[in-house]
Formats: sequence, C-alpha cells, structure tokens
Amino acid sequence: MSGPQRQFASDTWAPMCPEAWAMLAQANADHAEPYGDDRWTARAADLVRETFNCDADVYVALTGTAANSLALAALCQSYHSVICHEAAHIVTDECGAPEYASNGTKLLTVGGAAAKLDPTAVERAITRRSDIHYSKPRVVSLTQATEFGSVYTPSEIAAVAAVAQRHGLRVHMDGARFANAVATLGCHPADVTWRAGVDVLCFGGTKDGVGVGEMIVFFDRALAEEFAYRCKQAGHLLAKMRFVSAPWVGLLESGAWLRNATQANRMARLLAAELAARPGVAIRHPVEANAVFVDLPDGVAERLHALGWHFYNFLAGGGWRLMCSWDTTEADVRAFSADLDRALAC
Repeated sequence: MSGPQRQFASDTWAPMCPEAWAMLAQANADHAEPYGDDRWTARAADLVRETFNCDADVYVALTGTAANSLALAALCQSYHSVICHEAAHIVTDECGAPEYASNGTKLLTVGGAAAKLDPTAVERAITRRSDIHYSKPRVVSLTQATEFGSVYTPSEIAAVAAVAQRHGLRVHMDGARFANAVATLGCHPADVTWRAGVDVLCFGGTKDGVGVGEMIVFFDRALAEEFAYRCKQAGHLLAKMRFVSAPWVGLLESGAWLRNATQANRMARLLAAELAARPGVAIRHPVEANAVFVDLPDGVAERLHALGWHFYNFLAGGGWRLMCSWDTTEADVRAFSADLDRALAC
C-alpha cells in the first residue's frame, strides 16, 4: 500500500470530527468577546458540567501537557510530591513539565499491573517517610485510560482515592483518553471521577475529535482558587478562546465525544482480533480502549513501514503500539491486515 489515508501511529493523526469542525465554522462567522468571555467558552464549560452532573470549575489549556502540569501545580507547592505510575505519561512523555510548572514538585513513581496504580504501593509511597528532608506527598495521579491501554473501573479508582484521602492527599486524573475509558465501561462519567474521589480531571479532546485544547475540570471549586491567573501566566488565556472552545461545544452537545471513542475502541478490538489470528504475532496487553500493543516477528514492522504504514515501537508499554482513531474504519483495519500478511510472507 502506498501512502494509506489513515494511520495507526497515534490518534492525534486524525482530523477534527465533523461536529467539532461545524461548530468551529459557526464561531468564525462573526465577532465575539475575547479572552474567554464569549458564549462558546461559556457553553463549553456548561456542557462539561452537564456531562459530569457536577458544578465544576472548568478551564481550557492548549495541550494535555499544559493541562496536567498546571493542574498539578495548582495542587502542590514546590516541596510536595506527586505519586504516579512508573509508566504514567506525566513521567515518560512530558519533558519535566509538571516539575517545571510547579517550581520543583517531585514525581514519585510506583508500580502496578497493566500500568494501573496498586493501592498498596501507593500507601507505601505515602508512608515511606515523613521527615522534613523528604518531598511531602500531596497528590496521587491516575491515567485513564492508561499508557498500556488498560482502563480503571470505578471501584479501582475509588480504592486508590481512598488511600489518598486517608492521608490527606488530592487525586488528579490524566484523562487524555478519558472518553475511551467511559465508552469501555459504559458508566456515567461521574462514576469514574468525582463520585470515585477524583478532585481534578484533565479531560482530553484532541484525541477524541477536536483540533486543539483540553479541559481542566476542578470538581472541588476551592482547589481552583486563582487558577485563572496561573493559566494567564503560562500563556493559556487565549485572546480568541472561542476557536478552542467551540469545537468542544460540537463534541459534547452532539454526543460525538462518546460515539467517537466507541468507534475507536471497536476498531481496536477488531484490529487485535485480526493481528492475533496471524502466525507469530502476539497481543501484549488486553485491549480495553483504543490501543493495541503487539509483538511482531523480526523484520515485519520494517516491511510494513516500507509499505507506507506508520506506527511506533512504544518504550513505555513494550512492543509495537497501534492506535485507532474516531475515524478508523473496518476498511483501514482490513487493509493493514492484508499488508501484514504480505510482510509475514516475505
């Protein structure tokens, strides 16, 4: 195949979905108030509150890295620490941004199967030391869905949150692929956030159909005190905020946020089934969201790359990672499978 239209390298390769694109066009039709005082930003925030059935305080950041870093900085002082999984995105892929934004907050990593935090390991990390020479644990951070494509259940989140709350820590959730997790679980978004003990969610839209921009959702409004100043200082108070907010209106108002994630998840399961049926190919992790991790025979990945396919060797999760997007189709999966057969036959 020469230059396939769609790829499995990342769900960030996908374009904006039609619902987001149409709302962006509407926002571009006329003048509007700057710096987030427009009706699009107000409507997007209201839709987030409706989605979670909670009177949350909602902010916009341009990237997931900024959203995570600013949220964690709001919860921490420079002498604090954040407990997270050793494979968490904030550890492996954000270039020290959480530490930078918080003027030095330390990330303390723990293990856990399937890239999920083990509550016992979290408790050990919290209670390991309490002397003044040690960065004081202040936040527990979960990734939903995880870097391995696994999904926390409501009870798993509640178990981690209970440990955090018992020791006076706050709970942050990196939800870059939160929609995929909700689509898998079939639960209300509140059940895996504030009802389970999450204080702050970074709600990802870039991987779910918008072009740019993530929502930072403070379920406890008191934690967002002066957060607007932090956003301004970091360069995330946008003069034309409506162009980031309006696509979110399209995503949430239409229900596309969940439909998109459901489609991506369904295609990942189909892709995993296709791959598992091939000789010498092994699925590395259970497919619970829109990621498929696979071990391929020597030389096969390189032959697929030569055929025009793009996908990565994923250091954090091991093996080759293939991501399905909101616009992945069965035809895309079948085309990849056909080229895989050719690569395996060489």
